[in-house]
Amino acid sequence: MVTPPHECKPENVQRELIRKAKKTEPVQLFPVDLAHGQHYHRQHAVNSSRVINIEDLRRLAQRRLPKSVFDYLDGGAEDELTLAENCRAFHDVLFRPRSAVAVGDCELKTRVLSHELSFPAMLAPVGYSRLMHPGGEVAAAHAAGEAGTGYILSTISGHKLENVKAGSRGPVWYQLYLLGGREAAEGAIDRARRAGFSALVITVDTPVAGLRERDPRNGMKELLGTSWFARIPYVPNILAHPGWLASFLLDGGVPKLENVVTPGKGAMELVDVSAALASATVTWEDLRWIRELWSGPIVVKGLLTGDDARRAVDEGAAAVVVSNHGGRQLDSVFPTLRALPEVVAAVKGQVEVLMDGGVRRGSDIVKALCLGARAVLVGRAYAYGLAAAGPAGVARALEILRSDVERTVRLLGCPSVAALDRSYVEVPPAWSAH
Repeated sequence: MVTPPHECKPENVQRELIRKAKKTEPVQLFPVDLAHGQHYHRQHAVNSSRVINIEDLRRLAQRRLPKSVFDYLDGGAEDELTLAENCRAFHDVLFRPRSAVAVGDCELKTRVLSHELSFPAMLAPVGYSRLMHPGGEVAAAHAAGEAGTGYILSTISGHKLENVKAGSRGPVWYQLYLLGGREAAEGAIDRARRAGFSALVITVDTPVAGLRERDPRNGMKELLGTSWFARIPYVPNILAHPGWLASFLLDGGVPKLENVVTPGKGAMELVDVSAALASATVTWEDLRWIRELWSGPIVVKGLLTGDDARRAVDEGAAAVVVSNHGGRQLDSVFPTLRALPEVVAAVKGQVEVLMDGGVRRGSDIVKALCLGARAVLVGRAYAYGLAAAGPAGVARALEILRSDVERTVRLLGCPSVAALDRSYVEVPPAWSAH
């Protein structure tokens, strides 16, 4: 075995990263006591004069994050056709406003699974959030609660679910993967019940992980791994983002999956979960088993067809989410906005219909409501804010979207989000053929 040069030894690489991070950009950190844990977040100017829309938050996130982390958040599967179509599909739906209408107090509140939300949007589950900002899931849930809306915690999370729930004043749901097998899942379900989570979200579109080609090119697997030698090719880009690096190292580096706990083994390491997902497929039969463990509402996420939506209703779902996983699984499927009307028609009002995918503006939310969604889930829109500025960034993202929704509804001449319907929009004729 050849002994590596002194400067290439892993322990020296780590020391050099810390030294350069501190020397290059002194980061002003302050403790934030959220959910009984000390977390740090960096102050960013995300006021209304600098950050006008979600794309502004995206640019801030791109500047702060290493390429591997940003592209994990920003990218999609294969050619990223569905990723792009999720956003572009909203352009195909045109508004039909009512003119010369005086709109007084515009009511934005809605109810989702008996929870009153301040406006019709919740925060979707986003994996690896703690890599984007040390506050991660706790910070996002806290911001959602302060804004009067709900948060959905991903199984692939770095903070304990108890801390996430304690950090929010709003409803918090738990999104379940069967990582670690049924025994680990049973433990998480029991913990979620005891912590006060009000719904369980079952994601059904991940029999295997999609091929997100940006990740292997940018070293996401190497960042999550334990080998410093493997990370060496990506060190220059990491050093170019010293603010993120300092926060990452002060937070202890790569966190574990705190909510995937196998008895006798402890929390699962936060590594590339592709292999784990391949052995954790959720089937309709699993929903029956989960129903025996969970007495609260079950939400089935990841549906794009009326047939699957009807099956979810038959299996006892209280709500369904029209979702293609943000274009991160099977590429070249329908954008979710286009799939939404088919699912709404199929369930015939028996369950609530939510949707996610491509939502970047409040007008996108309004279009989804016009086509039958009760509310939308936003993922990247708030995750860009989290990556850019922690809780303040998430709060700004929600503020932008809520303001956009109110302005759009008023310009439509509509008194409330509850009054929105198909008459306020025109969709391409081809959409009605399915």
